[in-house]
Amino acid sequence: MTFRHRRRLIGASDTLTKVEFQLYADQIIHWKRRPLLPIYMCTFRQAGLCCLQAAPALLALCIRTLRPDFRGEALYNFIDKEKQKMTKATLAAFAARLSASDWRDTSLTSFSPGRIKTELLSGLTVALALVPEAVAFSFVACVHPLVGLYAAFIVGLITAFIGGRPGMISGATGALAVVMVALVASHGVEYLFATVVLMGILQILAGIFRLGKFIRLVPHPVMLGFVNGLAIDIFMAQLTQFQVPGPDGTSVWMSGWPLATMLGLVALTMAIIWVMPKITSVIPAPLAGIAVIAAIVIFFGIDVPRVGDLASIEGGLPLFHIPMVPLNLETMEVIFPFALILAAIGLIESLLTLNLVGEITGKRGGASQECIAQGLSNTVTGFFGGMGGCAMIGQSIINVKSGGRTRLSAIAAALFLLSFILVASSLIEQIPLAALVGVMLMVVIGTFAWQSLIILRRIPLTDALVMGLVTVVTVMSDLAIAVVIGVIVSALAYAWNNATRIHGNASFTPEGDKVYQIEGPLFFGSVDGFTEIFAPKNDPNLVIVDFMHSRVVDQSALQAIEALALKYERLGKTLQLRHLSHDCHRVLKRAGQLVVGSDDDPNYGLAVDYSVKTGILGAGH
Repeated sequence: MTFRHRRRLIGASDTLTKVEFQLYADQIIHWKRRPLLPIYMCTFRQAGLCCLQAAPALLALCIRTLRPDFRGEALYNFIDKEKQKMTKATLAAFAARLSASDWRDTSLTSFSPGRIKTELLSGLTVALALVPEAVAFSFVACVHPLVGLYAAFIVGLITAFIGGRPGMISGATGALAVVMVALVASHGVEYLFATVVLMGILQILAGIFRLGKFIRLVPHPVMLGFVNGLAIDIFMAQLTQFQVPGPDGTSVWMSGWPLATMLGLVALTMAIIWVMPKITSVIPAPLAGIAVIAAIVIFFGIDVPRVGDLASIEGGLPLFHIPMVPLNLETMEVIFPFALILAAIGLIESLLTLNLVGEITGKRGGASQECIAQGLSNTVTGFFGGMGGCAMIGQSIINVKSGGRTRLSAIAAALFLLSFILVASSLIEQIPLAALVGVMLMVVIGTFAWQSLIILRRIPLTDALVMGLVTVVTVMSDLAIAVVIGVIVSALAYAWNNATRIHGNASFTPEGDKVYQIEGPLFFGSVDGFTEIFAPKNDPNLVIVDFMHSRVVDQSALQAIEALALKYERLGKTLQLRHLSHDCHRVLKRAGQLVVGSDDDPNYGLAVDYSVKTGILGAGH
């Protein structure tokens, strides 16, 4: 179809230049090449609006393209009238929304060959690091290694396409595996698959209701403690690679030359990763380290543990499988508690990783989208024999440090992992574990927040204690518990800090009335301090409480105000409130404690004194 023909169809010759119309027509006509992803990046509201705005032009385009001989003058007249209403701004907005501006960073439309090469090599590096992690976590959960590998592939692929942060890697994780082991031991793997499906549904609901936004309530000390604890966990997980089967079948620590050889290869891998960026950036440093060490071990026949010593990763495509569990209330009672815990752990780790990767890449937002992506991936995984998963901070750091910045690297990692399972298992099983350990130890060094050790003496003591507490609980117990404890302790410390700030300054009006100027928030923690400010027996008949520099926050504050008014009422005195802000006015009025007159105006510009109704909340009981 020529430009002239397209221009005649849309009828935009009066308002658009040839270059501008070419852009808009290309977006409308060729959008089918990427039909789902650009629209997904818009909100549903935006997509609906732009479709309504562009409907007449699209209708004309479809009819006249598919049926040039169509005769329908009434329809064409209607379309022509509607087309005239579509201004240049409307078409521009429509084209901009279909241009996938949010997707451009993560598609091939603006990729150079060098960018594509970097993304693919980063994905290959991540895939190599995923293999031993997925196998190890499968052993932790007491399931077959392919269960963990399928989870890493499916979760990684789906979140790569629709996740909230391009370049972030998801897969089977240890934080989830330690919870799953109890379920598998008591009820079997089929119940695990059903639990993963329910876990995904709960995560989708969390995304729909935008619960991911509450991750912003996680304080920075908790974030630092989480990062440090996770780095320690990754380090401790690598220590198991220094164990070998003993004569009685139990694992024993390496010693002698095997240990020295293993340590030497690990150190050499770390050195290559450290030196490689100073020499060239053509190949990601972790991939170069793995390749060099694997070549040395294979060429010289060095006897060290390899990936194949953990388990065989050979397998086929994951098959659709409905979990074989009874569909009744008893099953729900078994799987729901596990699903709820797994969903919470998965979302907390994913959203914290989202923030961490965002700090490195300079991106923000996407929490609700990540919740939906994690939920959808886990729901699908449960129907294809996978153990579920969430974001992996270690692999995400490897990807970002290797140059992966778009969805292509994460998609490549998932596809490479599948290719390892299908056709390259014999080759991947020859990779020495020492090379992968070296990569993960460099991740530990890059993940641990070393500056947190330097600033310990410079930050408030409470923040330092929270940071240490979250780190210890992450290592000793569980990530979700650690974050929840850290948030609770931080919230209590903040509440105590604000509770001690409330105070009042007393003054008298020319008429002899006493005015208490309150400063600081009035909430459950500051109620006692608020009450101690007043002296009802010694005050005059009219007392005014000025909230110019204070706020009424919660029900405890309402109770305290009513109790104070009741004390003055019993003494035959009057208590009035002044300078209530909009939010304080709304809270008190809703509680029924304000006597609102005709001059009611909760603006600071008009000092309205409100009387207080007593007996509303039962303060006298």
